Amino acid sequence: MSEATNGGRCSPNALGIAVGLLWSFYIFFCGIVAMFGWGLELVKVFSSLYIGYEATILGAIIGAIWAFADGYIAGLIIGWVYNRIAK
Repeated sequence: MSEATNGGRCSPNALGIAVGLLWSFYIFFCGIVAMFGWGLELVKVFSSLYIGYEATILGAIIGAIWAFADGYIAGLIIGWVYNRIAK
């Protein structure tokens, strides 16, 4: 929808999905790259938040699932707050 038809509001659900997908791709990519020795410390930090996340293929998939949930909730909240402020 354009801003003219929805009054400048955003869809919290759509924003949640977008942020969730972007964050999960990033976390997955970091997990795969860490298998080759790059960014191991970053993966260690995120593994303290995402149970099962590690520098393996399975760990990267688990981390991506956690990251999608985390990013979706963050995007949903941001969209909700934006719509409240934009009124």
